[in-house]
Amino acid sequence: MNRSIILPDALSLADLQVFLRRAGRVEDGSVRLIATGSVLAVYVAVFTPSGLLDRSPTVLGLRTLALEEEAELDVVVPMRSLLERFARLEERSEDVAGPVTVTLPIEVQTLAWAAISPPRGGWIEFDAVPAELLESVAKAGIDEVKDTLGGNTGEQIVQRVRAEVWGRSIEDHEHVPAAAAFAAFTLGFLGTADLAAVYEAGPWTRVSTTRGHVLVKRPNWSLAG
Repeated sequence: MNRSIILPDALSLADLQVFLRRAGRVEDGSVRLIATGSVLAVYVAVFTPSGLLDRSPTVLGLRTLALEEEAELDVVVPMRSLLERFARLEERSEDVAGPVTVTLPIEVQTLAWAAISPPRGGWIEFDAVPAELLESVAKAGIDEVKDTLGGNTGEQIVQRVRAEVWGRSIEDHEHVPAAAAFAAFTLGFLGTADLAAVYEAGPWTRVSTTRGHVLVKRPNWSLAG
């Protein structure tokens, strides 16, 4: 199996670096890399259930990039280790044009969220959500979590408050939870977009812009159900 990926240039490296830095502010654990042919899919976790009895959705962020050379891999690696390698490569490639080879860190034990994959097809399109609304919902939720928690850092209380705030549906878009707005905002997917496309396939909901995708998996939940 490949232990490295080859990006087209330093700009691609910088783009991926920015994405992972944003993701690391939310959850700096691990990142899943799936290369299929000339496309690299990079998954990060934004929200995951805290246990078997937690019915909160799984919320993932996804960026796709082109590869200079085709590869086939599916690995989970430590985000910090990967970012450290990016930083070293950035220093070396500042004045060098052309492809950048990234040697991957040692894999970590498979995580629960990394063991599930959204479907590749069968997506049904629904009404798009204004990007401005997603940003507003995200900012309001961040403030609410902060105000509600105050200085309380108890794990169970933090988990309960976050689940309550981010588990709510967005007004007039019942199929899109506030957690999707938080993920799109914090991962930098909104940018200058006017609308975010919304799709559904079984228990999965996808919120997409040109900058990336938010994937939400709710247990036993579907618009068609």
